[in-house]
Amino acid sequence: MNNTKNVLNYFIGKGSISKLQSLINEKRVNTSDYAVIFVDHFFRNQGDLNLKIDRQDMIFYYNSQKEPTTDIINHYKSEILSSKQDNKPVAVIAIGGGSTLDTVKAVSNLLNNPGVAEDYQGWDLVKNPGIYKIGVPTISGTGAEASRTCVMTNYKKNLKLGMNSEFTIYDQLILDSDLSKTVPRDQYFYTAMDTYIHCIESLNGSHRHAMADSYSYEALRLCHEIFSSKDMMSDENREKLMVASYHGGASLANSFVGVVHPFSAGLSIVFGTPHCLANCIIMSAMEEFYPVETEQFKFYVEKQGISIPSGLTQKLDDAGFQKLYESTIIHEKPLTNALGENFKTILSPEKVRSIFERL
Repeated sequence: MNNTKNVLNYFIGKGSISKLQSLINEKRVNTSDYAVIFVDHFFRNQGDLNLKIDRQDMIFYYNSQKEPTTDIINHYKSEILSSKQDNKPVAVIAIGGGSTLDTVKAVSNLLNNPGVAEDYQGWDLVKNPGIYKIGVPTISGTGAEASRTCVMTNYKKNLKLGMNSEFTIYDQLILDSDLSKTVPRDQYFYTAMDTYIHCIESLNGSHRHAMADSYSYEALRLCHEIFSSKDMMSDENREKLMVASYHGGASLANSFVGVVHPFSAGLSIVFGTPHCLANCIIMSAMEEFYPVETEQFKFYVEKQGISIPSGLTQKLDDAGFQKLYESTIIHEKPLTNALGENFKTILSPEKVRSIFERL
């Protein structure tokens, strides 16, 4: 039985990003106090954020086409501290999607803990609370704004695993659905399906309880309303999705994922496939494990006219399939949650290969 922590504070509503500057200023005590702001590179030339950056603050435009790696996190820690003579920021802020949100959670923790990012890939390895952090999602679905993990790829170990700790949870959120207006339609769907998949994996796993279930059920109800409608990106649906994403992240904070995410991680390691797209590709072949949910997923894909890439593994050699297997089977906690202690018997190398060959 685990003691569970959720995000303590949030603003929600259109235009709520206007609260950001006052939240940062509340943390400043001295004139030299500074914040570090990570902004999705998409917004580099966008005027709609209207950010007011103090002279001493640092801003990074994060390339969200690249998912966080341990090397990237280590680089940011080093750059921040070397630029400020080892003085730490009073706040770290993320404005972007799941990759940006996860990057800030990892940087926040690493700034207040010794060593490097790969030291903390796993469960409850972080010993000290991180720097105060604010999350401002600009796309909905990953649940990174609500979860207790930040996923990083460690290419040296062929491992994609989170820094999973209660210290990873955001101190403050700003949930402003106006920020998701400009998301490309297919990407909107791929990312939203992360919420759907989090929840169906949680509900079909053994590590569940009433609180996690309640978050999952509400998120799935909202997903059904959104993706059964004619305009999944209407103002109303974008706000619903922002709420669903938070619920999905809270569900994940109280439970584990299942079969889809380990297979998705394999695609990310071998092909560099972005997480949410990889989830959708894998979900297309999950009838054996999630039959009803896979049929529902395919209904949403057809209803919204979304294209899911195929043929990804057609030219892969034996060594490539072995790497896919190793990058999948290493995720013991979610696979045990979904399939039990004998998951390696169920997911033999031949079985895993046969699933990847269908993609």
